[in-house]
Amino acid sequence: MEEKVNFVMVGVFVLALSAALIGGVLWLSSSKSYRASYDIYQTYMPDSVAGLNLDAPVRYRGVEVGRVQKITLAPGNVEQVQLTLAIERGVPVKVDTVAILQVQGLTGIAYVELTGGGRDSPPLQKQANDSYPVIKSGPSLMTRLDSAVTVLLTNLNRTSENLNAVLDEDNRRAVKSTLADLAVLSRTLAARSGTIDASLAAAAHTLKNVSRLSDELPQLIQRVQRSADAFDRMSNELAHAGARAGSTLDSAQQFSASTLPEVHQLVLELRDLTVSLRHVSDQLEQDPSVLLRGKPQAKPGPGE
Repeated sequence: MEEKVNFVMVGVFVLALSAALIGGVLWLSSSKSYRASYDIYQTYMPDSVAGLNLDAPVRYRGVEVGRVQKITLAPGNVEQVQLTLAIERGVPVKVDTVAILQVQGLTGIAYVELTGGGRDSPPLQKQANDSYPVIKSGPSLMTRLDSAVTVLLTNLNRTSENLNAVLDEDNRRAVKSTLADLAVLSRTLAARSGTIDASLAAAAHTLKNVSRLSDELPQLIQRVQRSADAFDRMSNELAHAGARAGSTLDSAQQFSASTLPEVHQLVLELRDLTVSLRHVSDQLEQDPSVLLRGKPQAKPGPGE
């Protein structure tokens, strides 16, 4: 005869075993969290914390170090949101650490990011009027983007207004006239492209000659310098020659002043001698015997 099986007992046993297994798994998975010690901090966010939930992670330079324990409006200031953070003991929260609200990817899930905290900065301590140490907060990425976009839109709006103010009816007509003039100028330049090419070629040739002249200019300057030096030497020589000529003229004047009277006397004596010689020659022609007899005695005059 077969024994009857108590299905109620079997069911109770299975349920008890399943509960034990689930409890063991939960205990093993959360035992570390229960054993960890946490320090409580607070921070005040001036921006909206939309997307931030309780137990949202708190990360220090990307490493998860705690959870968001409480989210509420700041007492006495509805423009700020008070966040209570449970951060693992031993995390270096310094006086210059800053809490920033970040959004994870495209999911929109927010978390608190702790940044800053220099190596030599002192640890953050609780102030007398605070329940917990207060971490300074910084603007979130969305706030910075919103501010940047607002400034950009403001600048774009101002730029469009300035453009509308500049491009009024008169200015549009002026721009249209300028564009028409540019079209005429472009057609004129296209029609005279050959002349422009020739002018450019001539200008290039001129520049080439100027370049050659600039290369020869130092030699030309040296030649001019040598010519100037030669001219200076010639001027000096002419000055010396003039000085020598002046001294020669002075000597000639002195010579004429002392010698000309004697020369004049000599000329007179030579003239008398010439007359005497002529007289003697006349006598010799008339009477050659004078050379033998001598000069005849003069006849005595009356009464001698």
